[in-house]
Amino acid sequence: MADYINIYGQDILAVTSDPANPTLGQIWYNTTSNTLKGGGVTTSGAWATGGNLNTARERLSGAGTQTEALAFCGENPGGNTGATEEYNGSTWTTSPGSLTTARQRLGGCGSQTAGLAFGGTQDPPVTGSTEEYNGATWSPSNSMNTARYALAGFGTQTAALAAGGSSSPSEATEEYDGTSWATNPTGLNTARSFLSGTGTQTAGLAFGGNPVPAVGSATEEYDGSTWTTSPGSLNTGRLSLAAAGTQTAGLAFGGYTTTFSGSTEEYNGTSWTTSPASMSTARAELAGCGTQTSALAFGGQPVTAATEEWTGAGAAVTKTITVS
Repeated sequence: MADYINIYGQDILAVTSDPANPTLGQIWYNTTSNTLKGGGVTTSGAWATGGNLNTARERLSGAGTQTEALAFCGENPGGNTGATEEYNGSTWTTSPGSLTTARQRLGGCGSQTAGLAFGGTQDPPVTGSTEEYNGATWSPSNSMNTARYALAGFGTQTAALAAGGSSSPSEATEEYDGTSWATNPTGLNTARSFLSGTGTQTAGLAFGGNPVPAVGSATEEYDGSTWTTSPGSLNTGRLSLAAAGTQTAGLAFGGYTTTFSGSTEEYNGTSWTTSPASMSTARAELAGCGTQTSALAFGGQPVTAATEEWTGAGAAVTKTITVS
């Protein structure tokens, strides 16, 4: 049998810990576990249990990535909260910075060190309040033009987008430039609340929600000025779901149909495909962040602190190589 060095022209590297981001075909020997390992990719998606939130809650919002996530606001048995937590890939830590306006069913986007919170309800009143997070504290900014809750929000702290929402289902769309909100004259084609969305201010995705009187499945794409209805609708119409990813690689998970759902679907820019892997904890009113291949789900209704980590098909993973 040929030696590895003769095939690839290099020795197998000996390391004490696995590479953080292995490439496909990379081989190494882990001297700590005394195992031969290599870099591969997943063939199907799967959810795994992560660290629980310190404050169990529903109707919260989030931002960031699977290893650098931000959770904020929501409602727990004690009422509305402005509490903020940061996730490092395994554990949530409560930030000393809470939002000035405690609220629920708000929009959120950005990163762990540059987050944005907007809209929501204090049950009552409905608010358009906007706050920015710098990794330690929240600071008030200019309010939205249309106060609302149960809206979709995505983008960055300096280029965010808000779409839809209540009090009655809305098509209103607003863009944030890091200072102020501007109303876009072209709103969603399907007015709705309790929807979700992901992407950027110039390449956004909105789906699901509650276009009275039905639970919605319609998907729309935003190009920075106009919404276009996609031919691909969610396979499971639902409201109060969460999202991750981009306009051409989106992820939808959780939500409510006639019961709590753990269903997971992937969007390729044209159509949705249902994953055989559902969330361990079916829930609605949850928060999500990350990418189509590396997402995070946390909190939700029934009130929970549960966190789940998604590894999608095609994600880079470490595999142990068995030799005989």
